[in-house]
Amino acid sequence: MQPRGLDPATKINIKQTLIGLMMPDRCSMVRGGAQCVNPPRFIVSIIDGSDEYMVGLTCEAHRQVISDKIATLQKNKKIPNGVMTFSPVKAVGTDCIRGDPDDLVQIDMNPKN
Repeated sequence: MQPRGLDPATKINIKQTLIGLMMPDRCSMVRGGAQCVNPPRFIVSIIDGSDEYMVGLTCEAHRQVISDKIATLQKNKKIPNGVMTFSPVKAVGTDCIRGDPDDLVQIDMNPKN
């Protein structure tokens, strides 16, 4: 199932493009208009056949809530059916990119609940 608004030529292979992405520094969970302040621990994606769609990021505390919400969206055919995966976020370093020390973001592996 192709997501609405995308034609087959614009599909993104997450495994190939994730290297160049800057990820948000917070969990995707929003409740009552307030976004969770915890750093993401998992990349949430849907594997549908040979395609993979990144649908969000979640902290450990909201993993089950996000899982339930995605299952509901799949049931209502709002997002592709397929296998839901939670891949751990990994910090990656390289010496090929030079930046300003003010650009660095700390990843807190002990989130606050």
